[in-house]
Amino acid sequence: MTILLDESVPRLVQQRLPQLDIKTVQEMGWAGLKNGDLLKRAESQFNVFITADKKLRYQQNLTNSRLAIIVLPTNQVTVVATLLATIGETIRTIKTGSVLEIPLPSSFSQ
Repeated sequence: MTILLDESVPRLVQQRLPQLDIKTVQEMGWAGLKNGDLLKRAESQFNVFITADKKLRYQQNLTNSRLAIIVLPTNQVTVVATLLATIGETIRTIKTGSVLEIPLPSSFSQ
């Protein structure tokens, strides 16, 4: 399984989940691409796309997408760090074409 991290996702995910094949948009030379172009490129090389862009599912037509998309509740490093186990489990279980939003942990909600 190959995973692509959007520009909005802290690299902490890649660093703390080294057992997974994770690349960043920056490493791929795709920084600055619009979401539509980015998703098209990602589909050809990756299985999972992780983003903190909650509007992505509403701005892009994801019907028939070959990517599984995980949406983080925030890109704040302290919050994302607490979600690493959940992110890892979600990567293992998410199905192609799915969009799954990970909720904000209750310890961070208001």
